[in-house]
This record gives sequence, C-alpha cells and structure tokens, in this order.
Amino acid sequence: MKLTEEEQNILNSVERDEWRSVHGLAKEKRRYENAARAMLRKDKRVNIRMTERDLVRFQKKALEEGLPYQTLISSVLHKYINQVTNE
Repeated sequence: MKLTEEEQNILNSVERDEWRSVHGLAKEKRRYENAARAMLRKDKRVNIRMTERDLVRFQKKALEEGLPYQTLISSVLHKYINQVTNE
C-alpha cells in the first residue's frame, strides 16, 4: 500500500513508540463530541455582504474540501472569533 507523506510520518511515529494514551479518554471524547455538536447546530441565520471575488474563492475552497460553502464560511468565522477571544 502506498502511503502519503503524512501517513508515513504517523506510521513512523507509532513505530518509534511516541504515542501515549490520553488520560481521561472517555471525558475528552465527550468534550470533543459536545464541541462538535455545538458547532454543527445551526440555530441562527445571518446575512452578510461580501465581494463576488471572495464568495467565489470560498466556493472553490469549499469544493476542494468537499463541503458546502456556507459551512466553510461559518467555520472560518467560528475559528476567527474563538481565536480572537482566547488571546
């Protein structure tokens, strides 16, 4: 099987015994599941204006990522506001 460079790096890391179990794995899984559910919950609608060029770039990037462009825009906004508020 042909591995990508990233996959090969991960395999090498595992073989070097660099991976450790996460302490409190069940709790961490629940935390990330709850965060994912909260992010996917779409309970408010927002209309924004942007340049056509930016919209086209969002649409192209979303197509590359295999998701709807509205989801990509929402994700970018979510990441931005969380980065700004966590600084």
